Formats: sequence, C-alpha cells, structure tokens
Amino acid sequence: MNDIRLTQFSPGAGCGCKISLAELEKILTDKLISKSYSELLVGNDTRDDAAVYDIGNGQAVISTTDFFTPIVDSPYDFGRIAAANALSDVYAMGGSPLMAISILGWPVDKLSIETAGFVLEGAAEICSNAGIPLAGGHSIDISDPVFGLAVTGIISPASVKRNSTATDGCRLYLSKPIGTGIISTAGKKGLLAEEDYSLAVYWMTKLNNIGSDLGKMTAVKAMTDVTGFGLLGHLLEVCEGSQLSAVIEAEKVPLLDNLEFYITRNCIPGGTFRNWKSYDAKIGEIEESQKLLFTDPQTSGGLLIAVDKNPGNEFIELVQNGELKEIGYMKKRQAGKPVVSIQ
Repeated sequence: MNDIRLTQFSPGAGCGCKISLAELEKILTDKLISKSYSELLVGNDTRDDAAVYDIGNGQAVISTTDFFTPIVDSPYDFGRIAAANALSDVYAMGGSPLMAISILGWPVDKLSIETAGFVLEGAAEICSNAGIPLAGGHSIDISDPVFGLAVTGIISPASVKRNSTATDGCRLYLSKPIGTGIISTAGKKGLLAEEDYSLAVYWMTKLNNIGSDLGKMTAVKAMTDVTGFGLLGHLLEVCEGSQLSAVIEAEKVPLLDNLEFYITRNCIPGGTFRNWKSYDAKIGEIEESQKLLFTDPQTSGGLLIAVDKNPGNEFIELVQNGELKEIGYMKKRQAGKPVVSIQ
C-alpha cells in the first residue's frame, strides 16, 4: 500500500476537481430548479450543501453526495478524507447523519482491488466515528479513481441551517484552518514535509459534527462548509443568498502551517486560478498572497458560520474552547461596492 501514489491519477485532487462556480451556474439553469414540491425545504434554488425534505412529525431527511479524485497517496487516508468531506454536508445543514453508501470508481487495470479495499476501510472508520453504518454502495470500472459517499441525515425542520439566511451584523466564524489545496499540491510535487502532511490529514479527517449542535442554536443564522470554491467562493454564496456583503479580517483567518514556504515553491492548485476567475469581480482590493490563500480549494474544510452579534453563552463557550475562530462579519450591501472586502 505504501508504494502506491494515488495522486498520480488525479488531474485535480480532492475538492479541487470540482467544476468552477461560474461553470456550475451555467449548468444549473432555471429548468433544474425544484419549486413544485411543498415538502422540499431545501433544493437547488440556492447553493446549499444538501437537500432537505420534510417527512412530517417534526422530522426532515437530509440527502447529499460528494466524491472526488485522490488528494493523498495513502488509500486509507483517501477513504477517511472523502468520508469526512461527504458527512460534512449533513453537519453544515445543522443535522445528524443516519447512514452512508459508497461511490467508487476504480481503474482495475491500473490499481489493485486490494487498494480499493483500503479506501473503503478508511471510509468505514470515519463513518464509525460518526456513529453511522457504511451500509452499501455502487462501484464502476473507470479510467481514474474516484471515491465518496452518499449520506442520509435527519433534522428537525426548525433547525435547518441554510447558506442564504445570514443577517446584517452577523459575525463570521470558521471551524478549521485553510490551506489543504496548497498542501496537497506540495504532496503531488514531492515537496511535502511529513509533519505538514500529518497535520493536514488530521484536519481533513476531523468531523464537522459540531454542526449538529450549531443547528439547534437560534443565534446561528446561516452555515455552510468551505470546500472546492475556497473561502471566498463559499462566503460569496452566503452573501449572494442573503443579499448582503461581507468583510474578512485577514489576520484572523486560521491557516495550516508553512503555507508561505509551499507558495514560494509554486505549490498552487489549478483550482485556485479557476476560482479567482469565477468571482474576482465581486472581491475588493486583495493582496496576492491573500488571493492564493482565500481562493485555495479546500477538501473537507471547516464550517463557515454566520452568528448573531449576541450569540449566547453556549456559542461563546465553543469560541473560548478554540473550536471556532472569528474571521469577519456581514454587513448591508452598497451599490458599486465589492461584495466581499478584505481588511
């Protein structure tokens, strides 16, 4: 297993292989918007992380799927990261996962079936950590490896958190440091230090299960997770959906270690430039280093949370415990001004 380099099969690693935000908007035309189902609480009319369907008796089902090409060389870590990433969509809605099924595309003429087994073992470990079964799945023989999960979750309709419901004055918080795209690119180039790899894997396999608790807090007005569109892209989704602007306080944004070292060695994923091209017109004045960091495509990134200015003791305790980092705030939109500004 240690001799296999899965990332050699990745044209775009992890969530960096996502279709760009601008291209996705062209795909999701009005004809695909689900407006005719009264029980569908969250569909694709907003760019939320999962669909939510009211099944009555005070319960709603959350449904989501996420899969990608390898972001690390270790098959076991690949499975763990992909599973944590897919589960994050349920947590980002404020819900709790019930079960998952796997999505596996495997080039059986290039990689052994045993290697695919390690991927599934890693995913099963993370599902077990989340308290749910990896209950089945589907596999195909394909040219390059892909893996992920389809996840079913549960939530009270009153607890659903969307990415389009932030309010003026909300403070913004992030639950994980950013920089996984840069780190994974350094790994593909053979430049990644073992300690930096280990730290990145720790964060990418850390469950965002704090989202289940945040869903129950009325002070939490909006929530999403930061993945392939980068911090700026996912914050823009919050801004556009909520018809507000945002300010990022750059010095407060948590970062993985040694990112500057890897940036100077050109460890920049292609998804970074696609992201910036998709939304640069909506961003205020920004330093080049900030651009590379804040558009970096994340894999299994943190929750981005918009919280009332007076969040209550339960939320404050999470901040004091170091689980959440404040990074900025929402404000009223002004004509002719950037949607997101950097301070």
